[in-house]
Amino acid sequence: MGNYQQKKEHFLLPLLFLSLLAIAVPVLTGENFRLDNDTLDRAEEKYGSDARIRLVEWESLIRQDDSPSDSEKLEKVNRFFNQLEFVNDIDHWGEKDYWATPVEFLASQGGDCEDFSIAKYFTLQAMGVDEEKLNLTYVKALTYNVHHMVLTYFSSPAAEPLVLDNIVDIVKPASERPDLIPIYSFNGTGLWLAKQRERGKLAGSSSRLKRWQDLLERMPETKF
Repeated sequence: MGNYQQKKEHFLLPLLFLSLLAIAVPVLTGENFRLDNDTLDRAEEKYGSDARIRLVEWESLIRQDDSPSDSEKLEKVNRFFNQLEFVNDIDHWGEKDYWATPVEFLASQGGDCEDFSIAKYFTLQAMGVDEEKLNLTYVKALTYNVHHMVLTYFSSPAAEPLVLDNIVDIVKPASERPDLIPIYSFNGTGLWLAKQRERGKLAGSSSRLKRWQDLLERMPETKF
C-alpha cells in the first residue's frame, strides 16, 4: 500500500453495518481451541482423509503456539495458509463470491484471496493477537489489475501496517508493497476508508455486508 495515506471514496455502506460488525463470534484461544469430532468427521466424509489431517494440523498450530511475539505469529500463520491452493469461487464453490469459514477453506484445500485473509484473521485471534490490530483490507493489486483482499496488522493504531498476502509469502510493511493501493478495511469492531484507521468514514457495500453476516452465522457451526 505504497500510498497508504490516500483516501478512496468508494463503496458507501449503510449504517446497519456497524451493528452487524458487533455480532459476537466466540473465539477459543490457545490451548482451549479444539475442533470437535463431528466437525472433523464431516470434513473427512466430504473431502477425504487429508481434510482431517489439515484441520488437525491447524488445531495444533493454534494450541501449541509459543511464539514470543506477534511478528512470529504472523510469519507462522502466513506460511501455514499460503501452502493452500488459490481457486476462484465460481470453480470452487459454484458461486461468484463466497466467503468460506477457516474450516471450509482448509477442508477443501483451497479458496480465493478473501478465504486466505479470513482464515489468517481468525487464526491469529485464536493465537492471542488482539483483534484491534487486525484488518481485512481490500486493495487494488496493480500487478494483476484486480481488486484483492489481504490481511493487515497494526502494532498500534498509528503504526505502518504489515501485509499478509496469499500471493507474497513474506510478510512486508505496507511501504514495501507499492503494488497495492488500499481501498477500505474492516474487522469485527469497525470499518475504515484507506488510511482512516482510527476513525474513518463508513465504507463497503450491501453485498459485502451480506457475505460478512453469512460468514459469522456459519462460524459457530465449526466451533471456532
